[in-house]
Amino acid sequence: MSLEFFIAGRYLRAKRKEGFISLITFFSIAGVAVGVMALVIVIAVMSGSETDFRKRILGVEPHILVMKSSGPLYNYQKQIKKINNVKGVKAVSPIVFAQTMIRTSRAMSGAVIRGIEPENNFSLIRGFTVKQLKDKLVTGKKNGELPGIILGKELALHLGVGKGDRIVLMAPNGMISPVGHIPALQRFKVTGVFESGMYEYDNSLAYIHLNEAQKLMGMRGGVSALGVWVDDIFSAGKVKKSILSFLKYPFYAKDWMEINKSLFSALKLEKTAMFIILSLIVLVAAFNIASALIMMVMEKAKDIAVLKAMGATDRIIRRIFMIQGVVIGFFGTFTGTMAGIAACLVLQKYKFIKLPAAYPFSTLPVQLEFTDVFFISIAAMVLCFLATIYPSFKASATNPVEALRYG
Repeated sequence: MSLEFFIAGRYLRAKRKEGFISLITFFSIAGVAVGVMALVIVIAVMSGSETDFRKRILGVEPHILVMKSSGPLYNYQKQIKKINNVKGVKAVSPIVFAQTMIRTSRAMSGAVIRGIEPENNFSLIRGFTVKQLKDKLVTGKKNGELPGIILGKELALHLGVGKGDRIVLMAPNGMISPVGHIPALQRFKVTGVFESGMYEYDNSLAYIHLNEAQKLMGMRGGVSALGVWVDDIFSAGKVKKSILSFLKYPFYAKDWMEINKSLFSALKLEKTAMFIILSLIVLVAAFNIASALIMMVMEKAKDIAVLKAMGATDRIIRRIFMIQGVVIGFFGTFTGTMAGIAACLVLQKYKFIKLPAAYPFSTLPVQLEFTDVFFISIAAMVLCFLATIYPSFKASATNPVEALRYG
């Protein structure tokens, strides 16, 4: 063991004359531990929220949307074949988007209609299987049976309808008559209600069969976009570029990160802000470490003088007190990290913190990420190390003659 580590260890273990210094040291370790634990828990909750939002959104939206700036896509089967050959693409499905009005005997509301192919596994609505979708998203039959529509939960509540009720869809395209523009009207039967967990979707989205959406919007043989699902959601941007390398203008594409950029940017900003704010707790604890070391330097002035008289250099003296501060910071960081991880694991397993109905989550979402824990630990150790710089230089500047004369 080197001289610096030996002496630093003796100082940390020894009973000091001034018990107040030991108390400050204890509070320094506790302060670092509490700050690190709070950081680990809060950042894990923020990561869990981001992951939960992403799962909910991708449970409704495709990973990539391929569209045509000049209008609907016709003969889209050719594009589907090309996109399916792109590396990383899992599936492609045609989609029709439409802004409509839904009218019932009780109310009226705007809605976004989405026409999908029920048999496509990747255009599934949350909570429904392929077989259920085939049964619910039926097309109009000659015997007078109405086509089916699945409404978002909040939209159905607003309209005051449930399974089996009839509604009327009004699309903006229609015909010009002597009395003005007449919108296209189509009656549907509510065959199901879905809940995505996102209020914006549940309050405005409805699903019908692709063929019915094409008829309603006057897009015979055409679609609004091609939905693309990829193997790795985080490589969606790369896959999008590969698709656009052969689908030139007027085609364009947007991945899920671009479509929901504002939401995920806000979550990232909030996560960064919480990291900075809670780091102040560790910073306060670091000041306590600096205070404890300064008082220790004053207490050990005579020892420092003896060491210098025996040939210890300023560098050795600085290292002794830096090691003490780093050891204090390490114990605080280690304790806080372990406590934070343990708390997160308990929250993940038992989910005893229930959230009000106004939140999109029923329980506190927690997701531990190694990189977050690593950076929190490193940041805490850096702050603790910086707190040792001034006391260690003050110790190395001690005049041995004066210290021995007045010590």
